Amino acid sequence: QVQLVESGGGLVQAGGSLRLSCAASGRTFSNYVMGWFRQAPGKEREFVAIINSSGGRTSYTDSVKGRFTISRDNAKNTVYLQMNSLKPEDTAVYSCHIYNTDYWGQGTQVTVSS
Repeated sequence: QVQLVESGGGLVQAGGSLRLSCAASGRTFSNYVMGWFRQAPGKEREFVAIINSSGGRTSYTDSVKGRFTISRDNAKNTVYLQMNSLKPEDTAVYSCHIYNTDYWGQGTQVTVSS
């Protein structure tokens, strides 16, 4: 059993920054491909970013490219999402996910005011 716990969400003005963290339990974190997803009110959950097990490869949805950075620290069993130049349309619940499993975090709310 793996648990994912997100933190770092909050209320920020447009143009501001937040850093989300997702801490994972278990001893095999370094084997996991990790991703961040988000779900805005009334919308489907959407992909935000993905990082491979070593952290050497990343990919982003077009709307966040150049503003968000996904990273990981395998020694701390943690994946991060640095979010800069935030926009009101980034408002959503952000969740981390272990690819090829059913493991999801509970989510953390990010609200960007205009």
